[in-house]
Amino acid sequence: MSFLDEITPLKEAGLKALETADTLAKLDDVRVQYLGTNGQFTGLLKQMGGLAKEERPAAGKAVNQAKAELNQTLDQRREQLELVAAAPQRATDFTAPGRRRPLGRQHPLTQVTEEIVRSFRKIGFAVADGPELESERYCFDALNTPADHPARDTQDTFFLDTAERPLLRTHTSSVQIRVMEQTPPPIRIIVPGRVYRRDTADATHNPTFHQIEGLYVDKNVTVGDLKGTVEFVFRELLGKEVKLRFRPHYFSYTEPSLEIDFSSPLVRKMGKEWLEIAGCGMVHPAVFENVGYDPEEWSGWAFGFGIERIAMIRYGISDIRLFYENDLRFLDQF
Repeated sequence: MSFLDEITPLKEAGLKALETADTLAKLDDVRVQYLGTNGQFTGLLKQMGGLAKEERPAAGKAVNQAKAELNQTLDQRREQLELVAAAPQRATDFTAPGRRRPLGRQHPLTQVTEEIVRSFRKIGFAVADGPELESERYCFDALNTPADHPARDTQDTFFLDTAERPLLRTHTSSVQIRVMEQTPPPIRIIVPGRVYRRDTADATHNPTFHQIEGLYVDKNVTVGDLKGTVEFVFRELLGKEVKLRFRPHYFSYTEPSLEIDFSSPLVRKMGKEWLEIAGCGMVHPAVFENVGYDPEEWSGWAFGFGIERIAMIRYGISDIRLFYENDLRFLDQF
């Protein structure tokens, strides 16, 4: 067999070996066998010294063409095997939740809300939720709020200009009515959420803010149960040094009604001894009648307070508007 006759079979054997190599390691073994320093094509080139002078150009050209074809196939096959190696070993479920590193942090109002919820859960309260766009029935009528109450005036409440006259809820007490309508007692819920009032924005007021309200209904519920719950929650949130006092007040949906003041080292840092923090009272019998409960059989209490107020006291913040300005210099502190 002449020198030129050896080139084509050797090339075909090399191409077949490259195509059948099923891993990158095996592919490299084929490269070394045919194209390496001591490979078979290098051996052919070394044999050219024994050829006649006039045969060498054609022989050299044939060897180089064969090597070029092998190198091209080698590159293509390597690219294919690299893609296979990079592919996942099992099918990817693109509906599965990702594991991306979380960015940012919770807003301070979210942090405080979750701490309040955890405190209530410790004593058996469930979380309830409801719509922010409400009817007058749920926001006022069922809560024993008379038609001439100032809160029902457009000076105080955001009404939508439609025939049904819906409104943006002024408190989360509307959810209490919805829960009582759908659930027989006993009930033990808290209702955190956003509320709206036509306040002028200043250091202590904002047209939108957050409340959390509690409702407990059962047989033989007393003001003592209310007082014990309030003391537990506020000492969880604001420290064991908290002192509370209850003052008579008026709310249309509770009777008797009380306001809660508290004192603590945090309050004294603000230059005050006592600070009003919440409203509460025993659920008015008329409210029970509005939801179909027998006020002779059931009793209960409710109370509510602003989440912003708690956050401002805890963190020493003097302006409520800072929570809504999205200034990272402020938010990065939490």
